[in-house]
Amino acid sequence: ACFEIEEVLANTLDIPVFHDDQHGTAIITAAALINALDIVGKKIERVKVVFSGAGASALSTAKHLLRIGMTLDNILICDSKGVIHEGREDLTKYKAVFAAKTSHRTLEDAMAGADVCIGLSAKGAVTKEMVVSMATDPIIFALANPDPEILPEEVLEVRDDAVIATGRSDYPNQVNNVLGFPFIFRGALDVRARGINEEMMLAATHALAALARTQVPDTVRGAYEGSEMSFGKEYLIPKPFDHRVLFHVAPAVAKAAMETGVARVAVDLDEYVDRLRASLGPGREVMRWMTARARRNPAKIVFPEGHNDNVILAAAQMKEDGICTPILLGRPPRVQEKADILGVDLGGVEILYAATCTEKRYDFAQTLFKRRARRGLTLAEAQWSLYKPIYFAASMLEAGEVDAMVAGIEASYAETLRPALQVVGRAAGVSKVSGFYMLAFPGRELLFFTDTTVNIDPDAETLCDIALQTAAFVQDLGIQPRVAMVSFSNFASSSHEEARRMARAVDMVRESNPELEVDGEMQADTAIDGIKLSEVYPFTHLSGPANVLVFARLSAANVAYKLLDQLGGADAIGPVLLGMDKPVHILQRGCTVQDILNLSTIASVDWQARNKHI
Repeated sequence: ACFEIEEVLANTLDIPVFHDDQHGTAIITAAALINALDIVGKKIERVKVVFSGAGASALSTAKHLLRIGMTLDNILICDSKGVIHEGREDLTKYKAVFAAKTSHRTLEDAMAGADVCIGLSAKGAVTKEMVVSMATDPIIFALANPDPEILPEEVLEVRDDAVIATGRSDYPNQVNNVLGFPFIFRGALDVRARGINEEMMLAATHALAALARTQVPDTVRGAYEGSEMSFGKEYLIPKPFDHRVLFHVAPAVAKAAMETGVARVAVDLDEYVDRLRASLGPGREVMRWMTARARRNPAKIVFPEGHNDNVILAAAQMKEDGICTPILLGRPPRVQEKADILGVDLGGVEILYAATCTEKRYDFAQTLFKRRARRGLTLAEAQWSLYKPIYFAASMLEAGEVDAMVAGIEASYAETLRPALQVVGRAAGVSKVSGFYMLAFPGRELLFFTDTTVNIDPDAETLCDIALQTAAFVQDLGIQPRVAMVSFSNFASSSHEEARRMARAVDMVRESNPELEVDGEMQADTAIDGIKLSEVYPFTHLSGPANVLVFARLSAANVAYKLLDQLGGADAIGPVLLGMDKPVHILQRGCTVQDILNLSTIASVDWQARNKHI
């Protein structure tokens, strides 16, 4: 029925019509298959392909494979009654196209000697015995969801030469329609196409296949920590959260639409690509892959200002998006009343009120008193402090009841940091905490500016700590840090105390971590200009332009990031607080809902990085 409905709509309407279950699956599967065949060294016109399943997605995929060069005689499709063959009288006209002249009657028969198996059927449809009977270097796409026709580990028990893909995110090579539909339609709509034809679908397939062969940027690798990200048996196709798909698939589809005459308007393809990049925005690119990482294992995050409108709006969004599990502090009736006025659903969001959590408050006060008794804090003061949401939230974090704390929307940075330091404290071996911002620019790699929030006039030892802390966090994101100690001087061109201090900090960093790329002191333009750095200062220890800039003073770092954010076309993401014993991140007073979402995502990723065994 879906074939007939689509045909009628496509013939009747003068707009793009696209059944994602059919064509999306076909386009993505074909892209993965092109690359898999290349890896095993087989020609598409010569391989034997067996389909387990004969629904809309399977038949459309088989039809699309013919477009990329497969021969009809080499395709066998099996439905619930066995092989679709000549002489069967129960075939629809869509299945009859693939009726084969063969003596095979079962899936087991068909699999013997097959080069490729594409499963679009049900759990357990393919057995180990069938896999054993396949040809050398078999390609097995088990795409049934949520449970594939055969699990990858089952295949690997009997074949060590197989190339495997599934529809699941917890295995390599996820064939996911999200790689196709949004970007195909974007390309079609941007040229006001009258429809989506075969050439446009082929263009999408080849664009995806080609993209998988290119070098994957750090911003994509960071979202998939631990995954193989180089073209090969475990990386046949781009990842679902690879933002580059937009810049490759949509222009390819638009180009095909223009060339085949279905586009109503023409676009300059180079300008179109630039426009697509601008529409995504550098900050959105960064947060896209960090959000993907946060969703893999969401942290439980407490928000002491749970009555704040923006925090309530953000909490509802976090819950819906799966970024984290938010816990709001505040009077439950007041928080819920505000949520109702704002029109958001806080279902499933825990709301706690410190004043009514008597037992918890008592235990937290005892712990705080023991921690601070020799620093002038009395038990009565500790007990009074625990009525304050910021102290209660920090105590929840210290007790292990939550994984992270995000606070500060209604207080100054210092007023929020002080209770966190008193309750949670610094990490072992850390003398000073620090804060950095990520600066995302269109068309260039991410930069990290530090210290932008805490240390006003740091000495060499503190600068060393700041550099090491920031570099470690950057590395946990999957990005290779290249650290520049930034001042007004290039490699002792000035003997001023500040320049000497930055140079001493470089020596300290190298002594602490000889493997870390760090150099300086140097001027900011020298740090980020790789050509100037290598040609004028060929002795540099940096392999490329710096991506971590450690400033001599807080004023310089703070002014630099704010000017670039406001005037330089950068998106500033942060601030990220480093050096705490547990994840604590402090919002800027009066920040937006998006700022809260961003920092909460970072807090979740921070917790994951600290607990890699989880």
